[in-house]
Amino acid sequence: MKAIIPVAGEGRRLQPLTAVQPKALLQVADKPVLGHILARVESAGVTDVILVVSDRSAPIEDFVHSEFPRIRLTLVRQEEPLGLGHAVWLTREAAAGDELLIVYGDTIVYADLAPALNTDADGAIGVREVKDPRRFGVVIEESGRITRLVEKPDEPISHLAIVGVNCIRDSNALFDALDFIVRNNLRTRGEIQLTDAFQRMLDAGNRLVSFPIDKWHDCGTPEALLETNRHLLGKLTHKPQSEGCEFTPPVYIAPTASAKDSKIGPHVAIAAGVQVRNCVLKDCIVNENAQLNNCNLTNRIIAYSEEIHRPPL
Repeated sequence: MKAIIPVAGEGRRLQPLTAVQPKALLQVADKPVLGHILARVESAGVTDVILVVSDRSAPIEDFVHSEFPRIRLTLVRQEEPLGLGHAVWLTREAAAGDELLIVYGDTIVYADLAPALNTDADGAIGVREVKDPRRFGVVIEESGRITRLVEKPDEPISHLAIVGVNCIRDSNALFDALDFIVRNNLRTRGEIQLTDAFQRMLDAGNRLVSFPIDKWHDCGTPEALLETNRHLLGKLTHKPQSEGCEFTPPVYIAPTASAKDSKIGPHVAIAAGVQVRNCVLKDCIVNENAQLNNCNLTNRIIAYSEEIHRPPL
């Protein structure tokens, strides 16, 4: 089995953070978003990973090789952001014929993948019930078997949303469906949609089933990223120790970060290479190599290598 993880998105909703760092490498709790995803993939026993990347792939490749040395990595370039379906279609030469685990690059998912990985169906789609299905692709099912899929429906025809992980056993059927959609430029809401390819698989007689997602975290907006950070920090047992600092847990400080004479927490994540001096930080994410001096910050995300120097508090 191979995992496909599209991480080429521009991250427009996360600007200006993503102007200086790929969205996949933004910190959340104790590791970047992509680190959380790869940890789940590796724990499921999948070590062949295809990342669909933009032209900013070098730091992503360096991160994977450094932090996940067991993963056999393939990079596929997506020149234009034409949609999730297009991103997966681009992997066809590297993945056709293999069983696939498709994981969305801005979503951290918690689920028991065993039933999906061992299904005898042609594919298994991870779903979770949501209040407002208009932001998602949704499925209609009967006794667990999917009968229809719709991308971002205007009317709430189903509250079972497709939320970030899919297992496809018949990848040839998926790539045939995507190839038809791409060749005929069949777009939904301006993009080549993976949901439409799943529907074509159904129309061709393939059997798709659903499986439940226990918990999922959207990392696509600053508000969602901070909420995910709060939740994941609460699961850590990390106990930071730094010179002259007062901590209100939960707090994470990377081993190569440095904090002095500061009040930190609750819900603060400080990434590698960061320097914090004489600050008060609450509900913050501080990305790699940032420098903070004499800051009083709440509910903030500090960008990669950002420097904030203020007069003494």
